[in-house]
Amino acid sequence: MQLLDGRKLAQKIIRDLKKQVSRMKKKPVLAMILVGNDPASAIYVRRKYVFCEEAGIRSNTIKLPSNTSEKKLLVIIDKLNKDKSVSAIMVQLPLPRHINKIKIIESIDPKKDADCLHPENYGKFAQVDESYSVVAPATPFGIVKLLEEYKIKIEGKHAVVVGRSNIVGKPAAQLLLNRGATVTVCHRHTKNLAAFTRQADILVVAVGKRNLIKASMVKRGTVVVDVGVNRVGKNIFGDVNFPSVSKKASYITPVPGGVGPITIAMLLWNMVRLAKK
Repeated sequence: MQLLDGRKLAQKIIRDLKKQVSRMKKKPVLAMILVGNDPASAIYVRRKYVFCEEAGIRSNTIKLPSNTSEKKLLVIIDKLNKDKSVSAIMVQLPLPRHINKIKIIESIDPKKDADCLHPENYGKFAQVDESYSVVAPATPFGIVKLLEEYKIKIEGKHAVVVGRSNIVGKPAAQLLLNRGATVTVCHRHTKNLAAFTRQADILVVAVGKRNLIKASMVKRGTVVVDVGVNRVGKNIFGDVNFPSVSKKASYITPVPGGVGPITIAMLLWNMVRLAKK
């Protein structure tokens, strides 16, 4: 078993981005909006700030109370859309329940959509690939980059994706399809999940349920990518039972230190692409 080290690859990408940024006349600026006091979201935004610093990218975090109205948030985004000094905008999800997530995503200028969530960007990505949309969903794109970094063959393999979210599951399936994999997508209504996961050459799990995938559910030699983030006290666990599954997997991502760092690196990759365009 070999670990798929997301931290190591993330640092490699950040070093490359730093070189690109150093050659740009107009330095990219990322505006991050954090609504509320969700501890996980706050940590994630701080990590993005640190990565920006390492890449030579300026970032500005706008912190808003949880009772911020949808109207006020839309006004702030409109100002950022019009601000020529801002290269990209990122609204940290999840948002408080009284705010319509879809309306907020659609209000972001597609040319400043660092997360590739705007329908215009996501549609172009789904139609062709990241070359057409300019940006790509950061977590799935990071997963593919991680597989490619370790020279794991995707073409001709059976990839099973557990989870169908617009942020991870669906775009991960799209990227794997684009690279020649045969893809099966499973979700909460899938009956006998283990029957599918045991067929996987590449298994991507993004559900948010600790220990969902056990050793009996994977075949020997499977490549396992665990996207799950489950907090228990001060500890973080994935969706995969790492101690048991790692004994059967050929490659596996740790949690933390696997998909998380590479997601932030690819978010900044998106941002630099937007700034250049």
